[in-house]
Amino acid sequence: MTGFWTRMAGRGPDEVVIAGVPVGPGSRVRLRPRAQADVFDLVLDGRVAVVESVEQDDEGAFHLAVTLDDDPGRDLGEARLPGHRFFYSPEEIEPLGEQKDRPAPGRVLVAGIGNVFLGDDGFGVEVARHLAGQAGVPGMEVVDFGIRGMDLAYALQRDYTGVVFVDAAPRGLAPGTLTVLEPELPDGDDLSVETHGMDPVRVLRLARQLGRLPALVRVVCCEPASVEEDPFELSEPVRAMVGEAAGLVKSLVMEMIAESATPDARDPAPTVR
Repeated sequence: MTGFWTRMAGRGPDEVVIAGVPVGPGSRVRLRPRAQADVFDLVLDGRVAVVESVEQDDEGAFHLAVTLDDDPGRDLGEARLPGHRFFYSPEEIEPLGEQKDRPAPGRVLVAGIGNVFLGDDGFGVEVARHLAGQAGVPGMEVVDFGIRGMDLAYALQRDYTGVVFVDAAPRGLAPGTLTVLEPELPDGDDLSVETHGMDPVRVLRLARQLGRLPALVRVVCCEPASVEEDPFELSEPVRAMVGEAAGLVKSLVMEMIAESATPDARDPAPTVR
């Protein structure tokens, strides 16, 4: 596994310059595959795509990971699933604009996490669903990650300036009590993440090791009353806090977006190797 993590750590620069235009995560580009490309690449000739990341292989060559702009399954590409995420060299990319075409700074990811088959542990998922049905805050992206820890670690490699985790966590308080935490990540080499599990601290440490962690991290947690097997059923005191938690998340997102406007906050947290 050591070789795998070494290769994954070989992330490229934040952006590359193509035809005099800086291109990086969020840039819209047109695909121009070379004549010797395979048939599938040639089918995508002329399609508009969005750059997800700049990667660098073992030989030092740069590759841009992109998702198609009009792909209804683009979120699968952002989760690094095959068939929705493609790689092109800078020579096969045509920039569509200057920095003005890139997303405005201050995007914040709201990650609903938890296991819906364990009673109150599904609190974060329920809050994410609640937020998805409301008018959002500009710059806020809400995703129900459930127990997909690896997908969340990869999602954090995008150009988010902040992330808000929503989860159930026992802290010895009255059931339904909401708490906002600013996690501090300990140093260490244990980067294991269960494919079907979710430990926020391990996810954050893996994201940091992969190359990028948003500078602003908050955790909104709710004290559970029960985490026994009871599919899709929250206890009454916890369910009663879903709406309040959604409002708290929106407030945090707005604060984080405002804070990200300062130069220091917009820089990603330093990578620890």
